[in-house]
Amino acid sequence: MKRNMSNIDRLIRAILAVLLVYLFIGEIVTGTFGIILVVLGLILLITSVLGFCPLYVLFKMSTLKGK
Repeated sequence: MKRNMSNIDRLIRAILAVLLVYLFIGEIVTGTFGIILVVLGLILLITSVLGFCPLYVLFKMSTLKGK
């Protein structure tokens, strides 16, 4: 997998992931919607760690500056 995310993009995704998981753990959002937020947060965290977003490939875009 070739990286296609900039460091700023990765940081924003990581922060959003932590926020979404916190909303569920803090019982601010519960039930099915809370579980959906946790799954979305985990997806954001994984893509942030890898620096690769499959949707960017699908739409032929990248936030990573060319070298």
